[in-house]
Amino acid sequence: MGYFPFFVELSGLQGLVAGGGETALHKIQKLLPYGPQLTVAAPAIRSEIRAIPGLQLYCEPFSPRFLTGKSFVVAATSSRRINHQISALCRERRIPVNVVDDPLACTFLFPALIQRGSFSVGISTGGASPSAAVYLRERAEELLPEHLEEILSYLEMQRSLVKAELPEGPGRARCLAQMAAACMKRDRGLTEPEREELLLPFRMEGRRELP
Repeated sequence: MGYFPFFVELSGLQGLVAGGGETALHKIQKLLPYGPQLTVAAPAIRSEIRAIPGLQLYCEPFSPRFLTGKSFVVAATSSRRINHQISALCRERRIPVNVVDDPLACTFLFPALIQRGSFSVGISTGGASPSAAVYLRERAEELLPEHLEEILSYLEMQRSLVKAELPEGPGRARCLAQMAAACMKRDRGLTEPEREELLLPFRMEGRRELP
């Protein structure tokens, strides 16, 4: 059936990364931009992980006590047995768990990720081929506008302004869709004359619909 691509708010959530090697480092680097509070537990923790500020580090083997209060877990130890033990404990406690290189032991997967400010795209093959997911991510990145972050900031501001200017209904939705398309085509926000030209027919339409 595959995996449903939930987008989850991680800011402030408590997460555990069991493992202190290169794979654990890679997972930590993917998670941190989204604001979770991470605990790392492993008998040996590489220096690159130690250098990351804000992590809670335990230089000791995994223990079930590390699961207390955690909203998600990444099992990235070098032991398949320990990773499976972590997966089983998380499933019992209904804690989402990712086990590196073992999709059948996971309840969530790490996608090949594109992240530009508030824009995120996750590409997953359900564990069939992470390399194919990376390839598709690289091709997708080539299609994105160069100034995507600035465009999204502009559109976020315009969304509230347009809502104030146009009545609720299909006209407002069409206006916002056309504005987004125009910005993507130009690779920038609209100038004030361009904005006024785009809005004019929708303003007229809204006036005609007033009782």
